[in-house]
Amino acid sequence: MTQAPNTSAPAILCIGSVLWDIIGRSSMEMQRGSDMPGRITRLPGGVAMNIAMTLARFGMTPALLTSIGRDPEGDELINACGHLGLNTDHVYRSEDLPTDRYMAVEGANGLIAAIADAHSLEAAGDKILRPLSDGALGTLEAPYAGQVALDGNLTLSLLDEIAASPAFAAADLRVAPASPGKAERLRPFLSRSRGTLYVNLEEAGILCQAEFTDSETAAKAMLARGAARVLVTDGGKSATEASAAGAITLEPPRVTVARVTGAGDTFMAAHIAAEAGGADRRTALTAALKAAATYVSGEPPL
Repeated sequence: MTQAPNTSAPAILCIGSVLWDIIGRSSMEMQRGSDMPGRITRLPGGVAMNIAMTLARFGMTPALLTSIGRDPEGDELINACGHLGLNTDHVYRSEDLPTDRYMAVEGANGLIAAIADAHSLEAAGDKILRPLSDGALGTLEAPYAGQVALDGNLTLSLLDEIAASPAFAAADLRVAPASPGKAERLRPFLSRSRGTLYVNLEEAGILCQAEFTDSETAAKAMLARGAARVLVTDGGKSATEASAAGAITLEPPRVTVARVTGAGDTFMAAHIAAEAGGADRRTALTAALKAAATYVSGEPPL
């Protein structure tokens, strides 16, 4: 007997990295070996978390699927998620894995260096996905049918499993690499023509094993490689949304850049929220570019 869909399930899930962001920012340009005055902050972060926080600002109520340790840092993070309006009912809490962290240094000339310590998320593996098969959010016979924002901090084997899993067969999959260094992990979605992929120009080049000079060329190359739908960003130059329905390329608003970490996540979340609200392709892309530009200028994306 086929089970009925879980009608009480959240409209959108954010699956992937939820951790503490430790960011050092200086108002001066920095190079390798620079020692500058600045500010150091600790805030909830991670690709899935950044997307979820922005979705919440747009009026959505995302649920998180991730791994968070049962340590003091993890308890603080769960509390922070609650204050931000995020659903943590289905988070996997590990007894022996610590809460993950991300550390970055930014100067006036952009990101200088960053290290993502997401080893606990990788070690937790498919445990974070259990609610999608045990009936909490869905089953293999009655899969979750909402939107899913998925980040590339998961292992390649787990992403490959997700791309083929019946648990995701009814979902509107939106996928982004966690960083250029993890862009290769999106290959299962290319080979199976699954989901909407959000990448920057460098990540598109890695996936296509080529160098691109503009977002439209990169987007069309990704479609040729098997992508069902793709959004390619190129910093302040352009962004292209492309699928079998054609390609749309727009330029973002010009702003003074005050920060860069989290800009891609903001772009993705704003685009998802716009489409969830019924916006057409061009309007959704415009809204995403505006939100990302506002974010990098140092203001909230709303």
